[in-house]
Amino acid sequence: MARILLADDDAAARDLVQRALASDGHEVIVTQDGSEALDQLQAAAKRIDLLISDVQMPGIDGIELIEKALAAAPGLRVVLMSGFAGELDRAKHLKSRIAREISKPFTLEQVRAAVRAALA
Repeated sequence: MARILLADDDAAARDLVQRALASDGHEVIVTQDGSEALDQLQAAAKRIDLLISDVQMPGIDGIELIEKALAAAPGLRVVLMSGFAGELDRAKHLKSRIAREISKPFTLEQVRAAVRAALA
């Protein structure tokens, strides 16, 4: 199974996604913002299979996180999630590098499907 880095400042969303993916057998590293996620990426970039990031987070937001993550690990697979449709539009320049986008609120099956597709 995959090693997934999850970055989201919403504790309820983080917990939901982490539990769903862990129950599917994935190892999920949970971070609460972009800065913490970058630290984890730098520590284990070659061992992260997938980055799941919310767009809107304090400090380093999801767009900046993804830009920096892809610069450091060009082959990294990415799932971007947001509760605001307009926020996903901010990532247009990354569209070809983002495997999947999901809008909040989402179901567990939508998260699982996005991860399966991103890892395929």
